[in-house]
Amino acid sequence: MFNRNLKYYRLKNQLSKKELAERINVSAMAITNYENGSRMPNMEIMSALAAALGIRVSDFLTVRNEDLVFQHAEFRKTSSLSQQQQEYIRESSEEYFNRFMTIVEILGGEVLPAAPTCHVLTLSEDSEKNAASLRSHLGFSLDGPIEDMIGKLENKGILVFECPVENPKFSGMNGTVNGRPFIVLNPGMSTERNRSTAVHELSHLMFNWPKDMSEKEIENQATAIGGAFLFPRNDVIRELGVKRSAITRDMVIVAKEYGISMMLLVMRARLCGIISESVARHFYMQAAKAGWRTAEPTRIEPERPTLFEQLVYRAVNEEEISVQRGAELLHCSYTEILAMRSISEA
Repeated sequence: MFNRNLKYYRLKNQLSKKELAERINVSAMAITNYENGSRMPNMEIMSALAAALGIRVSDFLTVRNEDLVFQHAEFRKTSSLSQQQQEYIRESSEEYFNRFMTIVEILGGEVLPAAPTCHVLTLSEDSEKNAASLRSHLGFSLDGPIEDMIGKLENKGILVFECPVENPKFSGMNGTVNGRPFIVLNPGMSTERNRSTAVHELSHLMFNWPKDMSEKEIENQATAIGGAFLFPRNDVIRELGVKRSAITRDMVIVAKEYGISMMLLVMRARLCGIISESVARHFYMQAAKAGWRTAEPTRIEPERPTLFEQLVYRAVNEEEISVQRGAELLHCSYTEILAMRSISEA
């Protein structure tokens, strides 16, 4: 597994093969050979590689589960992510879920709920119906806000990974590991945006998309489904009324209640005929001036995946694994695991 781990840490350090090669005085072809597994470096070069990447030599030797089969969604053709960033997201996801599935195997597969079946929902021309179909498929009520959606998705067997990427254009990605769906989110985004992204990726995962549909049409449909999923039409009318002539402060309270941005709330209000195109356009102009198109302030508490961490601490407390092994799986210090264990023993 040295070759996979070398590639992962190189990409994590945002280094090209040439840049890493120059740091340890070898050729770029040597790095290529190490990463494709055709050659193995001696201990001197391995130590130099570890030093250049800021890791321990033992990190290169972390075992990967060869039985895991990953399917990654394709990045959009118009994606602004570099090829190296795309590779990093895929490699980082596989490294994380390898650790995740290791603890699942130790505790027994039953610790994960059965996941919903992917690509089984039939797409209609009505986004509201599609959103209701998705809510029903995932076991959510057909209306009302969904609190702590990331935690609820984990409880429904959908894995979630936060992958920090220094590119504001990256929101998320989806895929499967051994058939189980997963979603990748960017922790640098606001909680509201991550909630929207999660539903967008769920739409990609759960619907059976027509093969003759263009990439742009699919993205637009997934976005529309996401908006209707988070703020269903019946809720829009109940919360906002049937007609409004302006964007008012009480709408901010509604946005917070439903865990959505004001940008999304205004879009839903316009689509449901509650506000006019001109009212929405005026709001968007003001929002753009305030920088909300890229950085609208968050109004809700952070939502983050916690299942992996929970399972590791459970395994440590039940003495299924050692404290040191728990630290290795979580990529944290020995003392952090001990501190959490002492809380549980208090």
